[in-house]
Amino acid sequence: MKGAHPLKVWVDRKLNPGEGDSQIVDSFIITLIAFNVGLVIVETEPTIGEPHAHFFHTCEVISTVFFTVEYAARVWVANLQERYRHPFWGRLRYALTLMALVDMIAILPFYLHLVGRAVDLDARIARAIRLMRLLRVLKMGRYAHAVRTLTNVVKRKTEELTIASFVSVLVLILCSSAMYFAENHEQPEAFRSIPESMWWATVTLTSVGYGDVSPVTAVGKIIGAIVCLLGVMAVALPTGILASGFLEEMREQRRGKDIEVFGFCPHCGKQLIPGEELE
Repeated sequence: MKGAHPLKVWVDRKLNPGEGDSQIVDSFIITLIAFNVGLVIVETEPTIGEPHAHFFHTCEVISTVFFTVEYAARVWVANLQERYRHPFWGRLRYALTLMALVDMIAILPFYLHLVGRAVDLDARIARAIRLMRLLRVLKMGRYAHAVRTLTNVVKRKTEELTIASFVSVLVLILCSSAMYFAENHEQPEAFRSIPESMWWATVTLTSVGYGDVSPVTAVGKIIGAIVCLLGVMAVALPTGILASGFLEEMREQRRGKDIEVFGFCPHCGKQLIPGEELE
């Protein structure tokens, strides 16, 4: 941004490094996130968490200070970008973006816990709020290339995944309805209604099969066999969609690297002009 304060530009480059820039801030934040997630997991073990409660609390305070400073710094430098140029509304727009909300969620549980202690919040609710600190793992998405790749794949295949989800829900409704009418008279306690039958249909379609509910009539067993087969297809459908999406994304990333490094199309060998798009 022209005329921006040098300190602001420096902070922005550290928080959003480009090619060739130092990745030290990214590496530190990733390490801190992993450390915090590990602490939350270990803290739930009573033989470790209770004797070392002060240590865990100190680590939590220090980590929250770092995450809060990072969040505030990102909001501060946000208006260096063209779409967030306005000093107030631009920063507000940035604060409502997905990754900014994730950053806020990462620090929110600590402050909610402080408020809870101040108003004498119920202990169970307080513990639930503290466990929300595990949501800090979502911040990995800002730094992890693999997570960004997965996000791109989901965006690329949103329409196909939506159709697959609709088909899965439709199959679930049809299967639970069929099993209700087939088994209700014989097992009224297990298949009392269609919503109750959805439990059986869900665990069967997902191939979990807890075994707590199973059909006893001939028609019910036939329906159960069909549902098992449909379950295999229901799981395979989104898996195939995501697999093809990953292949397309990796091919596109590899093609971009070939153009950047070699300056020609990896498919036809045509010399490329900088900024020229492949057909």
